[in-house]
Order: sequence, then C-alpha cells, then structure tokens
Amino acid sequence: MKSKTHFHFKRFSVSHLGSAMKVGTDAVLLGAWVNIDRAIHILDIGTGNGTIALILAQRSDEHSKIDAVEIADDESVQARENFKNSPWPHKIHLQHSAIQDYFPPVKYDLIVSNPPFFNNSLIPPRSERSRARHTLKLTYRELISSARRLLTEVGKFNVILPFAEGLQFISQAEREMLFCSRQYSFKTRPEKAIERWLLEFCRSKSTPDTGEILLYQKEHIWDESYVNLTKDFYLKL
Repeated sequence: MKSKTHFHFKRFSVSHLGSAMKVGTDAVLLGAWVNIDRAIHILDIGTGNGTIALILAQRSDEHSKIDAVEIADDESVQARENFKNSPWPHKIHLQHSAIQDYFPPVKYDLIVSNPPFFNNSLIPPRSERSRARHTLKLTYRELISSARRLLTEVGKFNVILPFAEGLQFISQAEREMLFCSRQYSFKTRPEKAIERWLLEFCRSKSTPDTGEILLYQKEHIWDESYVNLTKDFYLKL
C-alpha cells in the first residue's frame, strides 16, 4: 500500500519521501525473483531507498548478511533509516560508496542490481533522478566488471532491465565472461510486448533457464505467475 511518504509491505515499510526513485514494480520483481538458495553474503548495488535489500532480508537465511551500496547522499540516509526501522537491522549494512571504489573483505554469493538504464533518452532536470535512471555515474561495463570482481566463483549476479537494454547487457556481460543462466520476461498482459527482462549471470556458460511472468491474466485479474512471486510482500495479494 502506497502513501505520499511510505510504501507498506506485509512485513516492513519503506519511507521514500527523500528518494529520487519511489518504490516500484521493478524492485519488487527482482527482489522476489532472484534465487537466494545458500546465499550467505549478499550485495545490493545501488540500493536506493533499500527496497530490494529489505526483500532479500525477509527471504534469506537468518545468518545471511546483506551489504547495500549507494553512492547518493540522500538515498543513503533514506536507506539507512529504512533498514534501522525494519525487522532485520542486524542483517543489512549500508555502504555509502560508488561500487567502483568498493573493495570489501569478502566475495558475494549473490549480487543484485536494479541499474540505470536510460542510455540515450533525454536527461530529466533533477540531478538525483538523472543519476538513478541514466548511465551517467555507472556504465553497464563498470557494473558488470564490478560484479565479476566481487562474485565468488559460483556466485550469481542478477539485474532487471527493459527489453532492448537487457539484450545489450547480455552481450556486454559475455564480453566480460559472465554468462546468462536465467532469463525471464515480464509483461503486463499476454498480448503486450516484453517490458522487462529478469536476468541472472554466472561464470560458467550454459543454456539459460527461461520463463515468463505476467501481471494481468485478463482485464484486472492478476496472473498466477505474478501472484505466486509477490504474494509474500504486497499487502493486496
């Protein structure tokens, strides 16, 4: 449930009053979709207001540790407050840093990112929103290289991107020796074009597991694939 200042989930709330980007479907989809099995060390790159990190905190083992990296000052303050007020302040640690400058003492079993994706579109006037939505401070190559540097040998790297940008990202990742192992499409309705790719990468090359998530089956009836994925989080499901 969304208000002007908060988004309320079943087990936690996210204050997004000071965030350039509000809580949206992309963050929930990615946080709910990633394979979190046996992931102890988890990294969220560009955590924003912390939604994905909080979803992963809810889903992960009680001994898991989540590092949430954010470069923006305002977003870092907002995320830190959201983590503190959640049921899992002991599991999530905010790192105020650019990922290019982040060199932790551990490697990660799972890395997630809802990355900037507007490469060639007009830049909005607000600098915070510009940084959040455009590849100005973090290019795809920098993101992929950082993820590869920080992954364990069997670790998984997950992103959500629009259709064209997702295909570009897969090609760029292959050049950096990270290969797509899961590739799910997301559409609002069966007759619509693909709006997002949910993508998982690893160091070994194989035929990716594929699938589809639909928001609506018809009219205003939720599709089972979307309900099953997000029912532990959204109040309305």
